[in-house]
Amino acid sequence: MKNQVQLIAYVDRFGGGALGDLRDLLRGPLAGVFGGVHLLPFFHPIDGADAGFDPIDHERVDPRLGDWTDIATLSNDVDVVADLIVNHVSAESPQFRDFRSAGSASPHAGMFLTLGKVFAAGATEEQLLAIYRPRPGLPFTTAIVGDGERRILWTTFTPQQIDIDVESPQGTAYLDGILGRFQSAGVRTIRLDAVGYAIKRAGTSCFMIPETYDFIDDLVRRARWRGMQVLVEIHAHYRQQIQIARRVDWVYDFALPPLLLHAFHGRRARHLAHWLEVRPRNAVTVLDTHDGIGMIDIGADTRDGGSEAGLVPPDELAALVDRIHDASRGESRAATGAAASNLDLYQVNCTYLDALGGNERAYLAARALQLFVPGVPQVYYVGFLAGRNDMQLLAKTGVGRDINRPYYRREDVAAALKQTLVRDQIELFRMRNTHPAFDGQFGIERVTDDAIVLLWRNGAHHARLGVDFAAGDFAIDVS
Repeated sequence: MKNQVQLIAYVDRFGGGALGDLRDLLRGPLAGVFGGVHLLPFFHPIDGADAGFDPIDHERVDPRLGDWTDIATLSNDVDVVADLIVNHVSAESPQFRDFRSAGSASPHAGMFLTLGKVFAAGATEEQLLAIYRPRPGLPFTTAIVGDGERRILWTTFTPQQIDIDVESPQGTAYLDGILGRFQSAGVRTIRLDAVGYAIKRAGTSCFMIPETYDFIDDLVRRARWRGMQVLVEIHAHYRQQIQIARRVDWVYDFALPPLLLHAFHGRRARHLAHWLEVRPRNAVTVLDTHDGIGMIDIGADTRDGGSEAGLVPPDELAALVDRIHDASRGESRAATGAAASNLDLYQVNCTYLDALGGNERAYLAARALQLFVPGVPQVYYVGFLAGRNDMQLLAKTGVGRDINRPYYRREDVAAALKQTLVRDQIELFRMRNTHPAFDGQFGIERVTDDAIVLLWRNGAHHARLGVDFAAGDFAIDVS
């Protein structure tokens, strides 16, 4: 992955609706702005139960977007990141439909995870309640397969997303087939989606257990053998991010977005400064993403009955959530938790600009901080275009995350590119992509209760960023 700003976008929601339209943007008005692009799920279909994260056919490009030739053509221009959806597949996939029809006689029967595979001796109430799930309730769905055989399927996210037994020969072959397809299309980096839930063991939380790390190690070997780097997507306690970063090419810095919001809303820089001292350097940095703003990433770890302190104390975390709701005029509250069907327990659904109350100067300061923090910055299309909460789409779908997943036609993108906030971001991106200081050494030059100064040095070159959280302002000095 290049040490340049990366774009992350849904192809059908950013500038026209097809891969060719996206390529035209990257070759035209956005030439030189992004060194790579993460294409959010472009598989068949892009409009299932979870915006493409429930593929019916993971090896087929949705024909409304194009085909694998278009992916290969795009990869000749910029580095392409694609999602390997590790944990599950659609209930409408041909493999699961065959299993549902033929039952145990199906050649795909071993591909799907059932309650009995994990709890062969039966499950106690205590064991079931110990399972970690990002949404309320237990992760199971009952289905009738074959000639009336009842099976309890593992469904971590929704009943339409059937968990794969990734340790079975069928599961291994399924994932290897996708890796091969990516390799042939020139995909340079894969993101392991929902990999933290992939391995289940009786008597554990079934999330990021020791066997999960072993599985990730194996997937990394398989991907690197094909010439691809691996980015792992895990929302978890910050120490787990540090631990997993030692084993993969890239991890997300999901702690940075809420820490920056905490610094601006609470006018406190100390928690952010501490994280900058201990965080992994092989990180992809973000502000907003296609998911919500993660609170678990800076909170305490309470799994397995324990309570390991987080980056922010519980009372300050609760106050931060309330401040985001207030700053967004209550719109984020309408899209978060039990208020919407996408019942994620650890995220606040809101655009980042609205989470800052629409304060464009503070938003630009947050973007500058993202660009100055060590790692590779990834910019979500909505944040790039200075998007605001899409309450109409939220009302239409009832899905909380859709508040931050609007559709931009080509003319919408053209209009957004004329906004001052968008042009200012582009100027920052070009500086980050080309200034030699960012290939040098990073340090925190100064930190106070409500301000921080970051510095990059590379020989005679330097780039310095000072942010005043109390004033919501910043200054940049570059050689």
